[in-house]
Amino acid sequence: MDESVLKHWTSLDMVPPITEIEALRLMDAETDLEQDIKARLYIVLAYYRMQRHQDKDPLADQFIEEARVIQPDNPLVRDLYESIQLLRAYRILKDTSYEQWLLHETDHDSTKGKKARVMYSDVDMVQQQWDEELATKTLIDATSHRLKLYQEVYEHLSVLKAILTEALDSIEHRRIQIPVKQVNEKTRKLSEYQDELYRHLPSFLTLSVDVNPIESLKNMVGLHDVKKYMKRYYQFLKYQQQRRSFGFSMVDDPGLHMIITGNPGTGKTTIARLLANIYYDLGILDTRDVVEVNRSHLVGSYVGQSEENTLNYVQQAIGGVLFIDEAYSLKREGQTGNDYGQAVIDTLVSAMTGKEYGGKFAVILAGYPEEMRQFLWSNTGLRSRFPEQNHIELPDYQMDELLEIAESIALENDFFFTEKALRLFETLIEKERVDDSFGNARTVRNLVLKTIFQKGASEQLEDKHHWLDHMRIKEEDLSFDNNLDEASTSPMERLQSLIGLNNVKEEVRKLSAFVRSQQKRKERGYPVVPIQLHSVFSGNPGTGKTTVADIYAQVLKECGLLKRGHVVVVSRSDLVAGYVGQTAIKTKRKIREALGGVLFIDEAYGLYNGGRDDFGKEAIETLVDEMTRHNENLVVILAGYQQEMKQLIASNPGLSSRFKKYLLFPDYNEQELLDMLMYQTSQYRYGLADDVEPYLLNQFQSHTIEGNGRFINNLVNEAIQYQAIRLMEEEGDGWNTLTLNDLTNAWHNVRKES
Repeated sequence: MDESVLKHWTSLDMVPPITEIEALRLMDAETDLEQDIKARLYIVLAYYRMQRHQDKDPLADQFIEEARVIQPDNPLVRDLYESIQLLRAYRILKDTSYEQWLLHETDHDSTKGKKARVMYSDVDMVQQQWDEELATKTLIDATSHRLKLYQEVYEHLSVLKAILTEALDSIEHRRIQIPVKQVNEKTRKLSEYQDELYRHLPSFLTLSVDVNPIESLKNMVGLHDVKKYMKRYYQFLKYQQQRRSFGFSMVDDPGLHMIITGNPGTGKTTIARLLANIYYDLGILDTRDVVEVNRSHLVGSYVGQSEENTLNYVQQAIGGVLFIDEAYSLKREGQTGNDYGQAVIDTLVSAMTGKEYGGKFAVILAGYPEEMRQFLWSNTGLRSRFPEQNHIELPDYQMDELLEIAESIALENDFFFTEKALRLFETLIEKERVDDSFGNARTVRNLVLKTIFQKGASEQLEDKHHWLDHMRIKEEDLSFDNNLDEASTSPMERLQSLIGLNNVKEEVRKLSAFVRSQQKRKERGYPVVPIQLHSVFSGNPGTGKTTVADIYAQVLKECGLLKRGHVVVVSRSDLVAGYVGQTAIKTKRKIREALGGVLFIDEAYGLYNGGRDDFGKEAIETLVDEMTRHNENLVVILAGYQQEMKQLIASNPGLSSRFKKYLLFPDYNEQELLDMLMYQTSQYRYGLADDVEPYLLNQFQSHTIEGNGRFINNLVNEAIQYQAIRLMEEEGDGWNTLTLNDLTNAWHNVRKES
């Protein structure tokens, strides 16, 4: 940022040319700033802090003092210091009950004397709070109107104090001469001075806390279309008021009831409160109060309780707004006779339209967009009370808006992000933006607070010598997820440690290298080749498809292509329902669960059986649509027998165009099966007798092994159980050795079962 723009800032009645965050970053980054620029930066920081904090702020005072040390004669520095003193003088007079000082000619002399003593003490206390050095400073700058007023009030207090001193002296010498008229004139003049002090304050120190609701909305981040709508709605309400004042009326008045929809953290509650303020400011409602409830407040557990609860909250909301969050939860799908949500809806509609409560309160329903639409369509009574123009849909925030919110939240808590830290913080937000459950501003606030906790928990305060050290959020403060799993094995190391699967390892290694190289090209501004991540894993059972899918997900997460890197394993029964319309819902639910990771569909060919299965076909079509919609936020792996998988992919053009990566999982050979068995037994610290290995190798060579790794897993479990029986019967001592007899028994049992 060009710091020279600060030199054009010449008056406190002008908004600083840079933001508070920009000032903090300049102060943090530049070590050799010009004295004039540094002083101005301190004034900028003090300006914004005083604007945020209505009461005395120690940091603002410190910044002003720093500026005075650097450049005491800088007009901005001098003007702000004088303005602060003026503000404090105004507050001192405002907090002083000088109206009670007024004397009456009819009062007895002793009463006058008592009042004069109290007045003298009060005036002396008020005057001591003035900055005496500033109050008695010789005026050099004729344009310093604030200082001139400050000194004038100080002098006025001095005169009043002198008059009271003479009066008290006369009382002491029993002459009792109290100039009532003179004292009262001086006292009344203080009220004028109080108003004059306020008028001389810079505008940024006199902004009202109760800002117009439309102005408050304007200051919110994003929501451009909502702001336009709210402004037009505000104008419409004013227009309606004017028409009513002439005696006009509308039969089809849209009313005040509103629907606000949006995902979590988009500002539904905030907008509801702004609407309440608008209704109050226009005189439409008597209060700006918002009674906030949800299903748990309204729905009772026995007949009649729901109606009673609902009416109680309606009565509390009279004159204001009743805000019902997640209103659609009142009407649950397939609800039974024991669910009294419908009673709440009926009671609410009756209250909104009846003579007793109708028109005396506004109802605002809030929740997710899709659920709210379905809810309204299933409740004609409610739908008719909320016309289309009374629906507000809040969009999700864009990344630049979320970063702006993050900086604002940090600043509220007296922190700021360095530019590098803010770029890293963007990646943390991106990791959270996986599905519709993303909390927008709420998630950002949680991340900022988590960052602040990390900074506070990891830093040594005694090493911090400058105030900036306590505000600065650096890249290392955002590393709270990096140290959780340092000792764990990397996904590529896990892959290499698997027995066999050489062709699969090579394919995954090749894919990982390709992904990373494309990311490097992107960073350097080169065009990138589209990355095909959806895969088909073909092979017999037990060949490691699910295990490799988990590793595959972790590799993609490590590359930055998946945000969560988890695996959701499903089969046909998890996706397909038994009646029309529900398969798409079940499939979408599982896809939503897998967003940010891998959806692994085992025995995927079960979705297709020659085209005669409409439900399976619906699942495939839904899957194809959702893969397009979620793009790189979802990786789908179809797994199953090789031939059947070919038929499945060929059954739908959408599948064949989206699955370009095929990994064949071969059956394990004899040596690999033996290696797997020895690995599994060693995990539990078991060993094999010397004659076991030749026996097993011979068996693996002589027989077709169905199940691959699953067969080995079952074989090991059976052998350990046969060893347990043998040891209990023989009371032997070989607790860690599996004998030939153990393995022979296990072999025959597993082969028989398979």
